Amino acid sequence: MKLRNKSNVLSRLMVSTGVAAVISTGAITAASAEDLTVAYFLEWPTPNQFAQSQKIYEEELGISIKWVSFDAGTAMSAAMASGDVQISFSQGIPPFVVAVSAGQNLQVVDVAVSYSENDNCVVRESLEIDKSNTSGLEGKQVGVPLGTAAHYGFLKQMDHFGVDTSTMNIVDMAPSDGAAAFASGNLDMVCGWGGALRRMKEYGNTLLTGAEKEALGIQVFDATTVSAQWAQENAELLTAFLKVTADMNAKYAAGGQDEMIPVIAKAAGMEDEATVATLSGFAFPTIEEQLSESWLGGGTQNFLKEVADFFVEQGTIPSALDDYSDAVDASYLEAASKM
Repeated sequence: MKLRNKSNVLSRLMVSTGVAAVISTGAITAASAEDLTVAYFLEWPTPNQFAQSQKIYEEELGISIKWVSFDAGTAMSAAMASGDVQISFSQGIPPFVVAVSAGQNLQVVDVAVSYSENDNCVVRESLEIDKSNTSGLEGKQVGVPLGTAAHYGFLKQMDHFGVDTSTMNIVDMAPSDGAAAFASGNLDMVCGWGGALRRMKEYGNTLLTGAEKEALGIQVFDATTVSAQWAQENAELLTAFLKVTADMNAKYAAGGQDEMIPVIAKAAGMEDEATVATLSGFAFPTIEEQLSESWLGGGTQNFLKEVADFFVEQGTIPSALDDYSDAVDASYLEAASKM
């Protein structure tokens, strides 16, 4: 099973992740601590946005922070490659893997959120296709944000069902654009996450639930990622950032929802009700859980390799690294656990 026009797909992935720039320059520009810029997603509510909105990060880190919203994790990689962004909060694992596999010196330093129910693909209702008759998807037009967790999930689901994706017209679309096109009747299937996924579901159905995807080994989680060079030069700053994030997760888990949700919703560009609905499908691992073997103690490294090897098999990237241990650095989170 291969992607249609895979050479064109690969070229777009290389450009969108900033990989071409990294390969040609061989380095990532490190920004000074006075110029901290953090990437995040709108319509992707997380407890740390309470700290973002209330400027708790600034208070604890002692510097001003610029928060910039992105449509996809591929663009986050490009921004980190150029030095425009130093920390990407909640970057998807597949775009991270694509960038690292091509030579970009990025690292996972924290597990931002796990969300198997909040990332999926939706089939147009009028097609009357479910998991019992997926062969009907062949030849259809699909909107997928290439190089993202949604893209990986799409490929894994199609592989599971034996659907030949070479027969499909696969269009690279950000989730918000895909949702709009789907609502207009211009796509047969579309993939995305968060608020865009909720809008997609108004016009169709998913093939698998989050639990069913997990049973197939389709893990869906995002990470806090950084350029390794910047992290090494600003270790104390990064450690403090991760500590604030963990504190917000703990505050939310301890019953802080009533105070936090209205603030989080505003920061995420959402209504309170939609924010609650989205958060209900999220899990935020504690520092202790993240440092376990299931996550940064080995599980995440193994998963990065699995994703990379699968992308090579699909023809999405030309090659994978032999090992992805260097793409994960838990030392900053370990330091945060002692603060």
